[in-house]
This record gives sequence, structure tokens and C-alpha cells, in this order.
Amino acid sequence: MSGTGSKRGKGSYFVSTISISLVLLVVGMLVFILLNARLISDHVRRNIGFAVIVKDNTNEAEIKRVQKILDTRPFVYSSTYITKEQAAKSFKKEMGEDFEAILGGNPLLPSIEIRLNPEYANNDSLAVIEKGLARFDIIHEVYYQKSMIESINENIHRITLLFLIVGAVLVLISFTLIRNTIHLAVYSQRLLIKTMQLVGATPFFICKPFVYGSMWRGFFGALIANLILLGAIFVVQEKVSKVINIMHMDVIVVMVGFVLLSGVLLSFFSAWFSVRRYLNKDLNTLYA
Repeated sequence: MSGTGSKRGKGSYFVSTISISLVLLVVGMLVFILLNARLISDHVRRNIGFAVIVKDNTNEAEIKRVQKILDTRPFVYSSTYITKEQAAKSFKKEMGEDFEAILGGNPLLPSIEIRLNPEYANNDSLAVIEKGLARFDIIHEVYYQKSMIESINENIHRITLLFLIVGAVLVLISFTLIRNTIHLAVYSQRLLIKTMQLVGATPFFICKPFVYGSMWRGFFGALIANLILLGAIFVVQEKVSKVINIMHMDVIVVMVGFVLLSGVLLSFFSAWFSVRRYLNKDLNTLYA
């Protein structure tokens, strides 16, 4: 019988540890996504930009001089000089027609394509930038799509808010599941807890093994969750390495630390309050 009870106890500990690790896996994913939300939104905003259309017949050396000046400005993430010939080639590829043969020449103008730093990727900042560029005589026009930029920023704000709300709800649910998992593990030992109390054991003496055991399960559950998360992050990074870098050490350290701390602390408090709950009940209630 003792061997069977020991096996059942080990099986119960294993199941509760795996249950905690699965819940912490969800918590870790949410933390990682929320920490990377700014990174992702910045990546999207860096693809927002505008075209500085240069006057026709402007000397190429002068265009490159202006480009170098623009590269020193804080709003510029990157810039690309597009010649008339490059613009025509790109237009032909998109339209599938040789418009130069129809028009008898190339009416397109050279331009400098500017990609913005994230904090300047909004219509208010672009309006100020446009006014500042007016001092350059070679600039014919500054072109950007106001409606598209406004739409991108609005969608980023909505998605960020949605992530925060959903994340808060899921974290609350996850913490409740951990609490219930620990509570069920303690529930199976409720009569033992009461028996120890009846023979004179102090509350601290009774709580100690349950709390330590739960903390270790929380710790090992967090380790399992972190190993799965780190493996998943490495795999995803291999897939998206050419698009975006999600392997930021500070983000990973915070995620790993948060999962470990959550596993240990939640297991501690869940076990402590669960044991205290049964200590405060009378024997008839426990049997009922």
C-alpha cells in the first residue's frame, strides 16, 4: 500500500508540475509578446517614409550633397537616391508597359526615398519636416500618403491596446489556474493536515513541507516553460531573421526572470493559503 501511495504522490507531483509549466508557458509567451510590442511597432513605423522629388536637370553631385545633409537629421532612418532611369525601370516593371515609347521620353523625376525613425512616423511630424525641407532649392515636391500613415498609426494603437487587455485577462486566468492546481494538490492531503494539527503541530510546521514542495514544483515548472519558450524563440528567429530580430537579450532575461518568479511566488502563496484554509476548518467540514 505504501508503494502505491508513493507512486500516486509522485504522479500527482508530476502532473501538477506539468500543469504549472503549461500555464507559465502561456504567461511567458504573453510577456515576450508585450515586451516586443514596441519593437514590432517600431519596425512597422520604419517602413513609413516619404519621397523627396528633385527638380529636373539637377546635378547628381548636388542631389547626393543634399542626401548627405538629410542623413544627419534625427528623423531619417535611411535614405536611397533614385535616378530617373531607376524610377522608369521600376515603373515599367510595375505597369508592364513601356511608357517611354508612348510618351517619347522619360517624364519621371529623380528622388530621394526617406525612411523615418519611428518617433517621427506621423502626419504632424511630417508636416514640420516638409516645411523644413522647403529651404532646399533643388526640391520640387515632398510626397507622402497622409491617409495611409494615419491608418497605420491608428491600427498600431488599437492592436497594442488589444494586446494589453487580452494579456491582462489571460495572465489573470493563468494565475488562477496555478492557484487551483496547487489547491487540488493540497486538497488530497487535507485530512493529514488536520490530523497533524490535532496532535499539536504548529501551523508553520504543517505548512512548511507543503509550501516547499509547491515552490519546487513551481520552480521546475518555470524551468520547463522557459526551456520551451527559448527553444521556440530560437526557431522563430531562424524563420524571421531576414525581416526582424527578436533575439534581444534584455527582453529574454526579463521574460525568463518573470516566469521563474511567477512560478515560485504563486506556488508559495497558493500553498500557504490552501493549507491555512484547511487548518481553519473543523473536522466534520473536511469529511463533508
